[in-house]
Amino acid sequence: MEEFFRIKRLPPYVFAVVNELKYQARARGEDIIDFGMGNPDLPTPQHIVDKLCEAAQQGRNHRYSLSRGIFGLRRAICGYYKRRFDVDLDPDTESIVTIGSKEGLSSLALAMTTPGMTVLTPNPTYPIHVYSFVLAGADIRHVPLSRDGDFFEELRRAVVNSWPRPKVLVVNFPSNPTAMVVDLDFYEKVVACAREYNLMVLSDIAYAEICFDGYRAPSILQVPGAKEVAVEFYSLSKTYSMPGWRVGFSVGNQHLIRALARIKSYLDYGMFQPIQIAATVALNGPQECVAEARQIYQSRRDILLDGLARSGWQIEAPKASMFVWAKIPDDFRHLGSLEFTKLLLKEAKVAVSPGVGFGEYGDDSVRIALIENEHRTRQAIRSMRRFLSAGADVRP
Repeated sequence: MEEFFRIKRLPPYVFAVVNELKYQARARGEDIIDFGMGNPDLPTPQHIVDKLCEAAQQGRNHRYSLSRGIFGLRRAICGYYKRRFDVDLDPDTESIVTIGSKEGLSSLALAMTTPGMTVLTPNPTYPIHVYSFVLAGADIRHVPLSRDGDFFEELRRAVVNSWPRPKVLVVNFPSNPTAMVVDLDFYEKVVACAREYNLMVLSDIAYAEICFDGYRAPSILQVPGAKEVAVEFYSLSKTYSMPGWRVGFSVGNQHLIRALARIKSYLDYGMFQPIQIAATVALNGPQECVAEARQIYQSRRDILLDGLARSGWQIEAPKASMFVWAKIPDDFRHLGSLEFTKLLLKEAKVAVSPGVGFGEYGDDSVRIALIENEHRTRQAIRSMRRFLSAGADVRP
């Protein structure tokens, strides 16, 4: 049977190779320490769980909800942006609840894409930033993202040299997978560029609260006039350890929020209302749990990097996110990220994500998620130290 058109536009899923190898190893009884998927292991704070249970006991919350989210949650979203970024938003026209940020990005891509439209995305980047638009029928122009280059200059060059001119730009800082961060002046330049070249900007700040060493992630909407050209996506998954709850939202440009609401009104009835009520409590309630999670991730980061540095694997400390983006050690650089990942899994029993899964420019690195406790992290360091000490003597 002939493959469907949109399925044919999707390349082989690199992470499926690693996932299958993990499954086979565990089936053989091997203990695999898994730093692969960015799946928080911390429990959702108890006061949020309690509110979910309370709301679920009330029958009126079992009916269809609103695809754009209940008003109380949209008001809480706007309250969060005012407290965190000093940005004023209208809960009716400038905010919308999504079933996780992936669903929101995908639905908006479907709403705004015309066949053959050019979209600029970072490379490497989180796959949905690219493939939401690929599935919607767009053409992608990749903008290299690396610590050695100037991302904005690469971006400006891509805009000027592309024809037809791009219509959409996706940015993601703190970045998944690279953990790179930006300051507000970066967004000021992006907004000016977007105005000059008639670009719409989609900003993803899912890791804005997982920041270290005094860094605080800005929002593009802090730039005067940004709401004329930009929307921003956010997720409660990492901030409140709620990944399975699938709570996200988008805020900003009214035209894009209206388009997203229109598409969603045809596709869904919104998430289970008790989840929305609990998410409202998460945003409005005590925030000590966020600081505690941030401290746990920073501690794990420090233990991991210190241990690997003593093993000879020097990695730059990320200022944000729950990931470490690690250049492959010199002895293994020739393998590329997928083969190195497979070898690390086989020899050290440690799973990471190959950088090539996030784009071709990521093939010299792997992503290590900070999702194992300190005991397991130290166990992984010992295993990787033995693996690295063998160096070039280890073969795929």
